[in-house]
Parts: sequence; structure tokens; C-alpha cells
Amino acid sequence: MKKMGFRGSFFIIPILILIAVFSVWPVVQSFTYTFFDYQLNDRTKSGLYLNERFNVELYNESSTYVNLFLERDMPNITDSEDAAEVKELLSRLDQLDTEFEGKSGVVNINEEVKNKVESFYEDAKELVASLSEKYELQNEKNLPKIVNDIDRSMIESNFVGLANYKKAFQDDFVWVALKNTLIFTFSSVALELVLGLGMALIMNKSMRGQGFIRTSSLIPWAIPTAVAALMWSYLYDGTAGIVAQMFASIGLINEPTDLLLTSGGAMTAAILADVWKTTPYMALLLLAGLQTIPNSLYEAGSIDGADKGQQFFRITLPLLKPAILVALLFRTLDAFRVFDLIYVLTGGGPGGSTETLSIYSYKVMFAQTNFGYGSVIVMIMFVCVAIIATIYVKILGANVMEKN
Repeated sequence: MKKMGFRGSFFIIPILILIAVFSVWPVVQSFTYTFFDYQLNDRTKSGLYLNERFNVELYNESSTYVNLFLERDMPNITDSEDAAEVKELLSRLDQLDTEFEGKSGVVNINEEVKNKVESFYEDAKELVASLSEKYELQNEKNLPKIVNDIDRSMIESNFVGLANYKKAFQDDFVWVALKNTLIFTFSSVALELVLGLGMALIMNKSMRGQGFIRTSSLIPWAIPTAVAALMWSYLYDGTAGIVAQMFASIGLINEPTDLLLTSGGAMTAAILADVWKTTPYMALLLLAGLQTIPNSLYEAGSIDGADKGQQFFRITLPLLKPAILVALLFRTLDAFRVFDLIYVLTGGGPGGSTETLSIYSYKVMFAQTNFGYGSVIVMIMFVCVAIIATIYVKILGANVMEKN
């Protein structure tokens, strides 16, 4: 094969840029998040901070209320020494405010200003506690909390290193989600391979209405996953779902409600819904592989006395190996990161029995807004997907990049 020259390499630059922007950069960004305690619901952890920072907006807000509340309580402070201490504290607060004039957001802070803030916080906390014991303050409940917010304005580094990974390996929910993901993935893909291969063999035969059969068989795959999941949720419904009633009548389940309200029934229901929807996609990929096999090979096999079974195992399967690899690889990776089907159908229930890694990461990242720990779960999925892809290529031994 002729090597690509220097000029020819310019033609692949656009696709390399697209891969870098839409594939590599999100992975790098997610990997970076794993080393931080990054939580959007905590103002002190809502960014990636390697060094200590200062939240100017939180400080300004707290400073305003501390100044307002203490001035309102000045008429109630009858002791001259206490009043002098309050005035001195407010004077120090005004001087401290000048350090942050014209600044906003989260900024770096030097050691001198940091010491001033910490010293003011300790003195203010002690003074407010003393005043609360001696006098009836108008904002006795809120003032200590506002003073504490001044201390919370100091943002420590939220770099945690490998602590999130250690937490993930000790998290029972991660292992349960991984087990559920593996059960769902390999059960659904195995069924889809067998059923899809059967469909592909049928669609590969010359028959009347071949085009109609191929088109109609792809209808389940063409339906959006969320819509298909909602449709199956009605069919599985324990009170009026026809599938649940049918399974109960033939003895597969004791009661129609057992289908979605028990761990085994819910996982089985999710697998069946996924098999119904994606088997046509598997069949389409295998059909493309079947159509590359020359009919002359089957004619030669029949002349040599090979029956249909021998032709299938000696001709069809060996030559279909690259297509099987592609189909298995695509479907396994797609099934391993399943989200919308299970999210709409069961929501991960009952009791987390159908909660996969993608659903658990969604709950951690968006329900709890913990993007640091959620990114670790995403990285676990990334590693698992890489391992699965490597195993498929090694075991099947088919190089899909070769034309030979």
C-alpha cells in the first residue's frame, strides 16, 4: 500500500479536529473531573480549584448583612465596652471590604489577606456569641450563620487525587450497577444475535415481497427508544397490560404486577423490550455480511455433498465472522451504556435492581450535582467498554479493516 504523503495528510486534518473536539476532549475533561470533589450544589466546590481561592460574591453578601444586623442592634447594646467592640469590628469590616473592591467571582488570595479574613471571622464569631448571651438581638438566629458564611468564603482546594476512585471501588451501588449492566448487556446481545441471524437468513432468501419484509422488519428499530419504552410500560402494566396478563395466564409469573415490581421480572422486561427493538438492527448488519458471500460457494458445497447444516457451519459462519464482529461490537457497546430504555421503563427500580452504570452516573451527576464522583463512574464505563472491544477482537480474530 502506498504511504500517504505530506500533502495527502492535510486532507485528514478536518476529521482529526472533529475527533479531537467531539471525542477526545470530552473524555479528557471527564477524566480531569475525577480528581476533584466537584459539586455544583456547594459554592465552595463548584469549580476545579488546585489552590486556595476566595469567593468575593459570598463575602460581599455576608459582609453587607453583618454590617446591617450589627448596626440595627447597636441601640440594644447598653454596655459602653461592648458597643466599642462592635464599632471596632465594623471598622475592621470596612477596611476588609476595600481589599475586594472591583473584584467578583472566585479569585486568588494572598496569605496576608487570608489572615485578615480568618482573624476577623474568629473575632466576629466570639463577639456575636458574647452579645447573644447578654442582649436580645433582633437577628440572634441569623447573625451567627451570616458570620459563618464569611469563613465559608475561603475556598479550599477541592483536588482529591485518587480519593474518588477509592470511594467508587468501595461503593456497593457501583458494583450492583455494574452487575446489572453486564446481565442486561450479555443477555440482550446474545438473544439479539441468535434472533438477528435467523432474521437475516430469512431476509437473504429470494422470495416474493422481499422488499416489504425487509422494510417492515425494521419498524421496531426505527421507533425512538423512549417511545418504545413508554409503549412497553403500558404492555407490562400490572393492571391493564396485555403482556403482563399473558405472562401470568401461562404461568411465567404469579401475578401481573410481578413483572415490573420484582427485581427478576423488571430486568426480564427490560431485556425483552431491548431485544424487540434492536434485533432488526442486528439482522440488518448480518444481512449485509450475508450478501457479500458468493452463491458459487454454496453451489460448490452442494456438489461436494454438503447439506444445509454443513454449508451453514462450514461456509456461512466463517465468512460471516467480520460482520458478526461488527454487529456484536456495535450492539454490545450500545447495550452497555443503555439509559433511555430503562430510565423510562423502570427508572432503575425496583430497589435498584435494574439500575445500570449510566443511570447511576446520571443520578450522581445531575440529581446530586456531584460531577467529580459521577465522572469516575463514567470512566469505569469507558474502561469496561475498552475491555469488551478488545476481548471481541481477540476472541473472534477478525480484522475488520482488512479487505482480504
